[in-house]
Amino acid sequence: MPRQTEKIESYLKDQEQKELLRFIACGSVDDGKSTLIGRLLHDSKTLYEDQIAALKEGSKKGGAQDDELDLSLLVDGLQAELEQKITIDVAYRYFSTKRRKFIVADTPGHEQYTRNMATGASSADLAIILIDATKGVSTQTKRHSYIVHLLGVDCVAVAINKMDAIGYERERYEAIAADYAELAAQIGIKRVAFFPVSALKGDNIVSKSENTKWFDRTPLMEFLETVEIARGKTADFRFPVQLVVRPDRHFRGFAGTIASGVVRAGDPIRVLPSGAVSRIARIVTYDGDLQSARTDMAVTLTLTDEIDVSRGDTIVKEGEEPPQIASDFEADLVWLGEEPLGLDKSYLIKIGTKTMPANVTAIKYLIDVNSLKRREASQIALNSICRVSIAALGSLVFDPYDQNRATGGFILIDRFSNATVAAGMIRAKAQSAEIAFASKNDRPNAFEIELNALIRKHFPHWRAKDISQNL
Repeated sequence: MPRQTEKIESYLKDQEQKELLRFIACGSVDDGKSTLIGRLLHDSKTLYEDQIAALKEGSKKGGAQDDELDLSLLVDGLQAELEQKITIDVAYRYFSTKRRKFIVADTPGHEQYTRNMATGASSADLAIILIDATKGVSTQTKRHSYIVHLLGVDCVAVAINKMDAIGYERERYEAIAADYAELAAQIGIKRVAFFPVSALKGDNIVSKSENTKWFDRTPLMEFLETVEIARGKTADFRFPVQLVVRPDRHFRGFAGTIASGVVRAGDPIRVLPSGAVSRIARIVTYDGDLQSARTDMAVTLTLTDEIDVSRGDTIVKEGEEPPQIASDFEADLVWLGEEPLGLDKSYLIKIGTKTMPANVTAIKYLIDVNSLKRREASQIALNSICRVSIAALGSLVFDPYDQNRATGGFILIDRFSNATVAAGMIRAKAQSAEIAFASKNDRPNAFEIELNALIRKHFPHWRAKDISQNL
């Protein structure tokens, strides 16, 4: 028994040390996304015996012949998905190989489920985009490629699927690859790898195929195991406060999940937007105090000084590049609401743990997915992608999305239905919104910050900073 326990502990330790890759599989309807993911799970031998037994039984019920397996059943779980043979919701699956751990999101191909696809892409490090070899690059290929790039996914693996249906024709594969390479260059996707695959037959998924001897690169699985993961352009410490913990008069801590960076006991910090400064006294967890903590760790921080810190505030480290503070900014939106975006309507904006009223003050332009060109628009409908100006009722702490996805992404919420109507990526603060640090050592004026929010709402051409200096 002790030996068995040692084996389990050794296995768990090994899993803990493996690097995690989150990726999304997307493509048009019936391109074979679910089958490809099922093939990855099956051929990498990550399924348990009961899963294989259930897969065989489900395949027989679905009309599969002989010992043929319907691998899409491994991820298509909703009854409506099984009936229609399509993906509707985002399905997440975890698996592991000797080199890496993976979380894969199987996302819908239908245009009406673009919101679900955007949800899956928001946390992905890499995207697998499937293209049906019998059809080539489609409108949904363009849409999905644009969205994954918009959401900060900088690496794309293009799986040109159903090669068996075109007799593994090299010329057709290369023509589709050339079409997509042109599309990627137009969108701005810089890291692209191509794979001729058959999810149904298993060609070039986990092992190289004899049917494509002309393909001289690694199969898809080996690419996933070895590709370099880019985690963002900044390692600066960002800690959105989720909860003030005060169990008794002797303890006051601030709980949350570290959005980015590393913090150590004794580090000098600044609380935003107030600008109050202190030092980290303790890093508290359920298992005891830590000397340091990093991105994605849930901790409670205590400070050496009794300063005002509330839910929605952001704790950053002194000496690092500070985030921006503004009430007005420009952002890209993926509109998810059934009702069109309304310029005369107030929404709730949620960035990290901060939620406050906000208005979309202007539509800069709409992206035409078919041509990938910008055009003017007075109305934004479901699944549209656009650049807008937003004004919040108060000051928000953020980084541009391309620098920090954790602190640059937000959602808009309908104030009456409480439904999420848009996913947004902050690109820059508005040109006139100048309340921010002038340097790493400057402390923002809290009066200016709050005054800026009110004045910018009613008098867009005025600057609160100019006014406050004369008060």
